[in-house]
Amino acid sequence: MKRNGLLLILTVLFTTLQQPANAQFPVMGGATPSKALPGTAGDQSPKGSGKITGSILDSTQAKPVEFASIALINKATGKTVDGTVADEKGKFSLTKLVAGQYTVLVSFVGFRNKTLENVTLTNGQSLELGVIKLSANVKTLEEVTVTGQAALIEEKVDRLVYNADKDIAAKGGDATDILRKVPLLTVDLDGNVSLRGSQNIRVLINNKPSTIVASSVADALKQIPADQIKTVEVITSPSAKYDAEGSGGIINIITKKNSLQGLNLNVDSGVGNRGSQLSLNGNYRKGKTGFTLGGFGRAMYNTITRTQLDQTSEINNVSTLTRQTGDGRSSGLFGQYNLGFDYDLAKNQSITAGVRYGVRNFVSQQDLVTQLFTDGTPGSSNKRNVDAKNLSGTIDMNVDYLHTFKPQQEWSISTLYSRNDLTNNFDADLLSNSDVLTGRQRNVNKNLNQEFTLQTDYQTPIKKNQLIEFGGKAIFRQVNSEYRYLIAGPSGNFITENNGTLGELLYHQNIAAGYTSYTYTTKQRYTFKGGLRYEHTFIDASTREGGTLGVADYGVLVPSVNASKTIKGTTVKLGFNRRIQRPGLQQLNPNFNAANPQVITQGNPSLRPELTNNMELGLSKTIKKTFINATFFGRVTNNAITQVSQPSDSLPGAIVTTFQNIGRQHAYGANIFSNVAVTSKINIGLFLNAFYTSLTGQAMSREGVSTTMKNTGVNVSGGTFASAQFKNGWGAQAFGFMSGSQVQLQGRQGGFGFYTVGIKKDFNNKKGSVGFAAENFLSNRFNIHSVLNSPMFSQVNDVYLYNRGVRLTFSYKIGKMSMDAPRRKAKSVNNDDVKSDGNGQTQGGGTPGGQSRQ
Repeated sequence: MKRNGLLLILTVLFTTLQQPANAQFPVMGGATPSKALPGTAGDQSPKGSGKITGSILDSTQAKPVEFASIALINKATGKTVDGTVADEKGKFSLTKLVAGQYTVLVSFVGFRNKTLENVTLTNGQSLELGVIKLSANVKTLEEVTVTGQAALIEEKVDRLVYNADKDIAAKGGDATDILRKVPLLTVDLDGNVSLRGSQNIRVLINNKPSTIVASSVADALKQIPADQIKTVEVITSPSAKYDAEGSGGIINIITKKNSLQGLNLNVDSGVGNRGSQLSLNGNYRKGKTGFTLGGFGRAMYNTITRTQLDQTSEINNVSTLTRQTGDGRSSGLFGQYNLGFDYDLAKNQSITAGVRYGVRNFVSQQDLVTQLFTDGTPGSSNKRNVDAKNLSGTIDMNVDYLHTFKPQQEWSISTLYSRNDLTNNFDADLLSNSDVLTGRQRNVNKNLNQEFTLQTDYQTPIKKNQLIEFGGKAIFRQVNSEYRYLIAGPSGNFITENNGTLGELLYHQNIAAGYTSYTYTTKQRYTFKGGLRYEHTFIDASTREGGTLGVADYGVLVPSVNASKTIKGTTVKLGFNRRIQRPGLQQLNPNFNAANPQVITQGNPSLRPELTNNMELGLSKTIKKTFINATFFGRVTNNAITQVSQPSDSLPGAIVTTFQNIGRQHAYGANIFSNVAVTSKINIGLFLNAFYTSLTGQAMSREGVSTTMKNTGVNVSGGTFASAQFKNGWGAQAFGFMSGSQVQLQGRQGGFGFYTVGIKKDFNNKKGSVGFAAENFLSNRFNIHSVLNSPMFSQVNDVYLYNRGVRLTFSYKIGKMSMDAPRRKAKSVNNDDVKSDGNGQTQGGGTPGGQSRQ
């Protein structure tokens, strides 16, 4: 796109201000959606010059109540003369009112109605009602308390929200266990996450990025305890305010926080046959100052896999068949520790600071037995015992400032420094068929990913029904990777292989971005919002061996538009956005990883970004106690980044997999979700994801000439969950998920299944709880069968997982807290701009999830 041709185009996002029941799932307490307010058509009422404003707050959670209903009732006649609903920040405004005495009625599903009597309004007066607090809908019936509960899943204009704190089976697990249950998402058994079939997503933690997520989403999720997650937001159509990165969308994990006065300490622990965990989290608040301190540690063990690989390759008219079996074991220690501070500088100003350190020590062993056949004749055979270490330490530090001038007018400055030191090494012992040590190999690969971000945002209302937002952002990122191979005999010291020197990648990536967004609300309750974002990326990349790589700078203009409107009880949502996906650390890393010399991986530092256009149409409706949502989407990606495999020129029978910009990828499909409140105590959900995909790219032919490849097919996944609440603090939950095989450029990656059940008992007035959960307990193992092929090779890979699991959990809360007034927190940096390849596992290397990425 020519720079001189760039035009500032404000497209429109279209949002509804509709009744809350039409925007949420039925609550577990059995509440049904409220009817539309009578008299809300302001055009039918006498016009005046008065105005009433205010905001709605949840008295328990100290957070805004979105889309609460406000009715204005004439005190003399008892009739409703006007009405509205609160916005996403809980704020509302009634205008053009005549003078008189009124009653204000505030209502929302799951809360008690709030009535404000004797509200007197004079001509031309702007009456501010302040903060109106709603309390939970609690009824006492002969010592039995029935409490209205938040829905397990909520739908909003641009995202789906999964309330993870309602998940009782996740105690003792990590974020992977939570994300498996979120509609629209698919999480494989390695923890690699995809959204509508695309792994090109951005994962945030409390609206903040982290360099560990840029390196590996799967590893990052293992460091987040499940019982510290409050909600998971799946943002399918991000606005211009978000970074342009994440062609599939954005996942935002919100951890539990509070704004209470006093001191408290939460202790959570769990032990099982495949993992154990312990976490301590404390909060202290006194007046304007608050502190948080927390630590979490988790151990994984008894993780066993078995693999069987058959692959055929052809080089120079010589066919080589590889048959390989492997037995693998893995263990890991994961931890995360954080310290936070916030302070109210003034009534309308606040500052927030924090530091978080994450550690990962993941170790795996694999014993491989390989037999080669050349043109059908048995050839060499060997044994190989590999010890691999995947270690990292990550630190994130942020300072954020927020200044609120008046409702909806605010200015913020945010900073973030993030650093991830990653070590990915392996040692291999080479054995003869009689188990005699014949040699040793070592691959040393040290990586550093660090970045500094500076961001500022400003928003202000224009008149009463318009809002404008704009801001700027700068990211300074540096990636270093040093790598080398060492060899040794059965004894003695390691030496550099082939007398070679160290290899190194130095990759500087700086990003400058600016955005603007405009919102306009009509009298008919249509809200139009459009945004435009421009990002320019400056790259300086080189390797020690090859010098400057010549990766050019590039700019991208990113429009976004969303729309929603409720028509006769059915909510219709439309969305369009353009997204960019930059390559991640492991995709750029040129280290030649031959832990399994028959299945080799190598990054590509010359990768270009991919650009995706996303379109979606959503329909949702509540029918009695059943909520149904169906979303139809289309995605077209140019320059798509995916894994491409081909035979090695130097290693007989070996397949080398790297990342390439393959060309174009199309995906068209639907997500269907249904939630049923069977009774006030039993809730059941069903979800189905299905899409057709088409991939087109380049691969080598038998003649050594690049040829066009195309692969198409349908991907299907789905699942169900059920939860129940009983007397005396007892609860139970069950979940099951199944994913079919996934279409890749050169074949299909095998499907997988996962299921779990759990029970929990609360005691001591919910200060403590004990729980038990079991997963995959009906079968001894699960087989993931993957098939890849091209004109020059074919590969059949079977991975057998032994993942039965049980765990016992315990939690207890110490301390006493009192409710504080709600406070506005400083906003945080939100980097959504780097693609991750999951956990970087290799094809046939002993674990699933190492096939081509979509």
